[in-house]
Formats: sequence, structure tokens, C-alpha cells
Amino acid sequence: MIQPQHEDATTAQKPPLRVGMIGYAFMGAAHTQGWLTAGRVFDLPRRPVLAALCGRDEATVRTVADRHGWATTETDWRVLVARDDIDIVDICTPGDSHAEIALAALAAGKHVLCEKPLANTVAEAEAMAEAAEAAHERGRLAMVGFNYRRVPALALARRMIAEGRLGTLRHVRLTYLQDWLVDPAFPLTWRLRKERAGSGALGDLGAHIVDLGQYLAGELLVGVSGLTRTFVTERPLPSDEPEAVDGRLGMVTVDDTALFTARFASGAVASFEASRFATGRKNSLRVELNGERGSLAFDLERLNELAYHDHTEPATHAGFRRILVTEPDHPYLDAWWPPGHGLGYEHTFVHQARDLVHAIADGRNPEPSFADGLQIQRVLAAVEESAEKDSAYTPID
Repeated sequence: MIQPQHEDATTAQKPPLRVGMIGYAFMGAAHTQGWLTAGRVFDLPRRPVLAALCGRDEATVRTVADRHGWATTETDWRVLVARDDIDIVDICTPGDSHAEIALAALAAGKHVLCEKPLANTVAEAEAMAEAAEAAHERGRLAMVGFNYRRVPALALARRMIAEGRLGTLRHVRLTYLQDWLVDPAFPLTWRLRKERAGSGALGDLGAHIVDLGQYLAGELLVGVSGLTRTFVTERPLPSDEPEAVDGRLGMVTVDDTALFTARFASGAVASFEASRFATGRKNSLRVELNGERGSLAFDLERLNELAYHDHTEPATHAGFRRILVTEPDHPYLDAWWPPGHGLGYEHTFVHQARDLVHAIADGRNPEPSFADGLQIQRVLAAVEESAEKDSAYTPID
């Protein structure tokens, strides 16, 4: 259980950053962990304070707030956004509400952290990016929550690529595989409805690997060719819906898997695969980048490790070698444990909070910004458009 924060005298003297969070389930708990822990581990210029937690069910949100140490609760996000004692609004809701909440929060003079993907449509993302740009001129910042950028091994990979350790990139491969939808009896939750989620595996998992591919390569995608499929087209309605009687089924309106190839501006090629039907894969995110001078590979199930091949070494002893990413000069790790003591998934949200607090204190746009989130939304839309044309394959006679 996450315990309420206890502050030392030095921390208590720092100006507070009063957080109002909307949504308290899986992502809300992860973000809470980040806000609670960042100031304990890192020397931050401002002190995160859990000011208010918002959810629709009053009893449940109060229980969660008490467990995690939130000071107050709200059941209407509009009330939270309007409060004078909130500095930043953290949006952990389904995608259909991201745009409305973020636009209102920025208009109210708040900083904003919004979970990925930024929106459900390109039009929504464009409005959010435009509002964020205008808010920046007034000293208010907005960031998208792509937490995997904050895995120390992946941040190290980005540093090594930027230093030229791989030379010119040739290939980038990313897969993100889960299996929680394999059972056709799994209910028709909001993540399986386009009007709520925007898309399926493409937006849920594909957004992460699009962001990672561009972040690691240091350049943007300029073209895609995509294929999507929905394997189970009808599912039981959730038990809490009035229509859920006599085993009634509802239509799945999002993709179960998405595969696409892509081109970077430099000419490097990439492949992406996102699936929630990869039997036996719980949260398998894998990355490999091949360049003229070497290669890097990463597996989230071994997130404290990075595999590196230096192609400039003699072939007699060259090959992939394991880098244990726990040294104090590795990204984020100067504030954590002695070398060899690994971190986990939850630490990515601590690092996310750390980076955002520093950006707010410095008055600079955080990364990834809403403009970055818009560009990723355009990639996802292009994949959907390509898949709808069904032009991914040339028929074989």
C-alpha cells in the first residue's frame, strides 16, 4: 500500500506543486506512486502535493484517496479544474474525455499531464496541441504520459544512439504483445469500444511503440503501411450495464491487433506489431535497432538490461553483450540504489513526475509535449487509413 508522504524540513520549504488527479484506477494508482515518490528520491525544485482526487463514485474515490494519501476528493472533474488550490491536472481517464478535460484545465491556467494516447482523433489532438502552445506563452505546460521513455535502459539506448554508437540507422523493430483478450468470454469493457477508446491495440499499445521508435531513433516517421484485425467481434456486456441480461452480446468496434511497416525521414525502415491476442505474452515490449556500426536490443521483461553489439570489433570476439543498467551515471539512477539493485515498472512514473516538475520549474516545454502527442496521433490515424484500404498485401494467384 502507498503510504502518505512525510516531509523533512528542507522539502517542506520548497514551493508546492499541488496535483489534482482525475481517474484513480490502474493508471491513477501508477501516477500516484510517481507523485508520492519523486520528491523522496530526487532533489526536486518544487514539492508535489496530493491535493485532490476525482472520480464519479463518491464512496470509492474517498476509499482510494484515504489509501493513497490524497487530501480531498471530488466527483465532478469540472469542480476540480476550477479549484484555486490546484496547480496541475493529471488526466488518467479513458481517451474520450482527454480533450475536454485538458482544454478546460489549460483554459483555467493549470499545467496538464495527460495519459497516452493524447486523444481519440487527430482533430481533438490538434485542438489540444494548439491550446498547449497558447498556454505555454502564459507559463503553463502540458505533457503526454509516455512512461516507457523513462526506463533507464531505454534512456541509455537513446543516449548511445545520439552519440553515434550505432552509426546510421538501418532497421528499427518494435513489438508490444499482451494476451488478456484471448478468452472470448472477456466482457465488452470501455477499451473495446471505439467511442470510448478511439482504437484498440493500435492506440493502447501501438502508441507506446510509435513514441519509443521515434524517441530512440531521434527522428520522425514519414510513411506507414498498416494491417489491423479484430478476432472476436462480439463479447458479453459488462455485468454492471442494465442491458447485460441473458448473456447479451455487444459489438467490438476496435482492433485486436495492428501490424505496420514504416519509413523514417532518413530512409531507415521500421516494423511495429501491437496485439492483445499474443497467447502467453503478458506485457511483452521488445525493441531492436540495427545500424551500420552496431545494434541495441531491449526486452521489458528484463528492464534493467540492454543488449549491445559493437560491429566495429573484430568478428572473432564480437557479439551482443549485456549491459546491466544500474550504474549511477546511467539515466535517473544517481538517486536510487547501489549498482546491481534493479528498478521496476513503477519507477518509470517516478521518473515521469521528476522530469515534469523540473520542466515546470524551468519554464520549458516537457517531453513528450502535446505537439509530440499530436504527431503520434497522426501516425496512428495513417495506420488506420492504410488498414481500411486493405492494401497491405498484394494478392498471390
